[in-house]
Amino acid sequence: MELMPYLGSVAKTTDAYLIRTFGSASDNLYRASAHLLVAGGKRLRPAVAMLAADAVAPGRSQDIFPAAVALELTHTFTLIHDDIMDGDSLRRGAPTVHKKWDEPTAILAGDVLYARAFEHICLAKATEKAKVRAVGMLATACIEICEGQHTDMSFENRSDVSEEEYLSMVGKKTGALYAASAGIGGLLAGGSEEQVEALYRYGMKTGIAFQIQDDLIDLMASPEKSGKDRASDLREGKQTLIMIRAKAAGLDLSEYRKELTDTEIDEAIAKLEKANIIEGVRQTAFSLVETGKRDLAVLPDSEERRLLGEISEYFVTRGH
Repeated sequence: MELMPYLGSVAKTTDAYLIRTFGSASDNLYRASAHLLVAGGKRLRPAVAMLAADAVAPGRSQDIFPAAVALELTHTFTLIHDDIMDGDSLRRGAPTVHKKWDEPTAILAGDVLYARAFEHICLAKATEKAKVRAVGMLATACIEICEGQHTDMSFENRSDVSEEEYLSMVGKKTGALYAASAGIGGLLAGGSEEQVEALYRYGMKTGIAFQIQDDLIDLMASPEKSGKDRASDLREGKQTLIMIRAKAAGLDLSEYRKELTDTEIDEAIAKLEKANIIEGVRQTAFSLVETGKRDLAVLPDSEERRLLGEISEYFVTRGH
């Protein structure tokens, strides 16, 4: 079993379910809530949940599939609300929900998906005790996502953000939902306490690595590859691990807080590479992935466990 065909299969199955379940809505609110759901996506969180379930108990991924969908519903609800806060007009190549409808409708559409996520946890075939614990795990992740987003917003008015603060913020904003994806998959499949905790730690570490790689992609990748404006973090002076380490190394990047040409971006990258910032940040992401993979040692040796390791490696190599 190869990773990319597996991810493609999960995405296809998830897409079909989402279109079947949410895609035919006629009411404006439900059309708004389905808008980004059916616009596509890699469906990485459902894949992590399903791999975790099968790594614990082969064949259980189909039983917990509704819970895997719950992770995608949660992710999409956060995207709708993030787009409102950031004032973004495009997402996944489509108009954002608040642009296509309006802000009040977008807020309610996100709230609908938030509620649907908990409903889908309850649709999984698992013990009632496991489902109650899974609901609690997802609720904790949602709280942490909100805390992480709020902390990230507070960084906009600071120039003294520490590396520890950044990693804590990213752990909540991005890591928490990957941690919940792996933990919920293992929990609903009947995993032991040790296995569920290990899967949760794995998801947290690889989720943080995912965000660090996102920061590198923002700076290094072309708009065609990233789907975003190149070096938007640099232009906005966003407090990423790259910027924090650059400041610690005595590099002043404030001159790049403006509209940038490709030549100016390449100049900034050259400075960061000369100071070994880019490679150091990349190695931090790889180190998180390696320690996350070691957490998986409590699981039986299997194709699914191997794929969990490979998906975390994919997280830090995508965009190359």
